[in-house]
Amino acid sequence: MVAHDKILELLKTLVEIESLSKKEGEIRAFVREYLKNLGYELYEGEHFLATKGQRELIVATHLDTVSIRRPFSWNGDYAYGTGVCDAKGSVAAMLLSAEEGLDYTLAFFCDEEEDGLGSKEFVSQIDNGKYAIVMEPTDLKIASRHYGNFELYVEIFGKEAHGAYPEEGLNAIHLFFQLYQKLLERGFKINPLRIEAGDDLYVIPAKCKAKIEIFLHPEEKLEEYLKNLEFLKEYGKIELDHLYEGYVSKEINYLLEEALRQSGLPVRYTEMKSWTDALNLKERFDVVVWGPGDLTKCHTEEEYIKIKDIELAAKTLSNLNRVFRNIRK
Repeated sequence: MVAHDKILELLKTLVEIESLSKKEGEIRAFVREYLKNLGYELYEGEHFLATKGQRELIVATHLDTVSIRRPFSWNGDYAYGTGVCDAKGSVAAMLLSAEEGLDYTLAFFCDEEEDGLGSKEFVSQIDNGKYAIVMEPTDLKIASRHYGNFELYVEIFGKEAHGAYPEEGLNAIHLFFQLYQKLLERGFKINPLRIEAGDDLYVIPAKCKAKIEIFLHPEEKLEEYLKNLEFLKEYGKIELDHLYEGYVSKEINYLLEEALRQSGLPVRYTEMKSWTDALNLKERFDVVVWGPGDLTKCHTEEEYIKIKDIELAAKTLSNLNRVFRNIRK
């Protein structure tokens, strides 16, 4: 078992290296040096770093974080701060397990929080991959069902009028509420992320912009969803971005199950509703999402991770190497 103080020191070092999306140079250099000192051969792209391990199994996570909401701290059991859980706790677990000598490939992606450039570039260079585990916070549960999603941008147009005479104008904010209600009535699973409208001139807003995330169940197809969005055009301009269908993991689940059992951990399943690098890897790999931490608190000032869970994740990754060796024989 890895010593508690060693895990804490490594996590603190990783978190205190600021690594916003597209600005991961310093943390990438740290990970590179760490792995080289362990004797690993590496290969790199513009947006990723990976060991030259066996390609049949990839274990990956990302190096970038959102903007800093809270500095690193800990209370004896839990570490707090932006990135401790998403996903530097997973980076720490991967580096610690690498100390035991891993046959499979470790991959570290840049830009997961924005455009997924690291995993896009990585998968474009892989021609013989089979299994992949993408480490993200799942509370050490196997996220075998991954939702798809896309971003919907709408620009709604109304008509100005003096604020005292709303009946003389057409309030674009009211129109957005109508649009939002129609999406709900038609069964869309939606999450409004940003709304921009109005000013201080006491005028009925004639324009409203909004960003909405739309989720798809793992079995649902984008084509059908997009047909059902045609009605939005009557409200103004629409734009779609980052369109991904979900998936359901297959054989990789059983490899991870066995590694968990060998680590003395329960085998539990869950779903992944957030975008992850797995959605870029799914076309080339049988991929699953798994890792330490609670995703619900990530990106917030309450982000935290239990140090013990990083230890258990590292142990599981080491046992996964034994499972992997056995299936290759």
